[in-house]
Amino acid sequence: MRKRTTKRIRLRELLFVGILAAGIGCPPLVSGEPRGTISLKESIEEALRKSPTLHSAREGVQVAESQRREAFTSFLPRFSTSYSYKRLNEAPEFTLPILIQLGLTPLATQSGTKDNYNWGVEVHQPLFAGGGILANYQAYRTNLQAVRQEERTAVLDLVLEVQTAYLNIVKAEKLREVALSSVERLSAHRDMTRHFYEVGMVPRNDLLYAEVELANGRQALLRAENGLDMAKAKFNTLLRRNMESPVAVEDILAYRPYEKEFGECLNTALERRTEIKTHALRVEQAQKSVQLARSDYYPSVNLVGNYSRYGDEPGVSGSRYQDSESWYVMAMANWNFWEWGKTKYRVDASLSRERQASDALENVRDAVSLELKNAWLFLKEAEQQISVTRKAVVQAEENYRITTERYREQVSTATDVIDAQALLTRANSDHTRALSDYLISLAGLKRAMGAAYDEE
Repeated sequence: MRKRTTKRIRLRELLFVGILAAGIGCPPLVSGEPRGTISLKESIEEALRKSPTLHSAREGVQVAESQRREAFTSFLPRFSTSYSYKRLNEAPEFTLPILIQLGLTPLATQSGTKDNYNWGVEVHQPLFAGGGILANYQAYRTNLQAVRQEERTAVLDLVLEVQTAYLNIVKAEKLREVALSSVERLSAHRDMTRHFYEVGMVPRNDLLYAEVELANGRQALLRAENGLDMAKAKFNTLLRRNMESPVAVEDILAYRPYEKEFGECLNTALERRTEIKTHALRVEQAQKSVQLARSDYYPSVNLVGNYSRYGDEPGVSGSRYQDSESWYVMAMANWNFWEWGKTKYRVDASLSRERQASDALENVRDAVSLELKNAWLFLKEAEQQISVTRKAVVQAEENYRITTERYREQVSTATDVIDAQALLTRANSDHTRALSDYLISLAGLKRAMGAAYDEE
């Protein structure tokens, strides 16, 4: 019995230890924590789904849509109803004037009631308003179109931000790899120099110099890792994640030539940029506001229909002095023909706002052209740097290989090796920056053209 009990206890202990080890080796995933590598497309979709800026822009579209629908209701008939109660101090009476003229005693006859209830329904249908109702509706409809363009602008801006943040992570990871390779080379050189120093082939100064350069390389690696952490924090912020959430991105640093000429890009930008479309719509909206102001020069004509019920009780079922119901239809014209120039001043102000909108449109066109030119020049500069830095990397690698071999043979000095290593590290870093700058500039060029990241 004791042996069986002991075996059971040991079996339980082994099972507990196994479960504990499994728990330590495989920690549970945190709920909502991103897993695996995220692509650029997935990053953009997540940012668009979570962005408060974009949500605010969509709410602005809803506001403009509601205002447009509100303006449309001015075309439709307007219905109203009212219910009233009036209590008189005494019942109305009627006296025949002819009796007074004949000198007879007048006989007062009751002609109404003290309690009077009234319920009525009225409909107003505008027939003519000088074009003001139509102009007002068209202005709000144009405003809706402009707000939708502003929403599109917010989308394109967010896409560019996410794309830039994504490429900055890729660049930071590459720069960290360059810094890590530099530390490995410096460490190998330090070990070789130490061996040479121990056998008396090099002075102590060479070993100290190698140690100092290795320390500098490790500091550069720390700065590269810090830069990577900052790039990931920026990326997580754009995607509305916890800033400490792990991020793994795809390596998309690859050179893809862009074949379009500047003139074609400029024409595309002037045609597709949402900012230009927005300001063009604002000019059209200002023109409709001028028409709206001018409508006050004309009279307004309305058709009015009324149905009423009366009574001396709340049920408005009439009384012996008055019928229970009545109705009428009326056409009514109203014209304010003199207001001391009020309408003229309103029209003048609307015309000035229209000219302001036209000037703003011209400024936006100029700004778009300049922005596109700068983006084009940045792209071409980065493109030329790619070919230059690629050759520099090949030459620096060969220089470092030859210098290291010569140092092993004690033909070159430790300083030559350190210089060759620094040259190779700088060449690799410059090539990484050139590639990332090219892709970021390409994204900026497409944004300047009014295109998304996956459009030409």
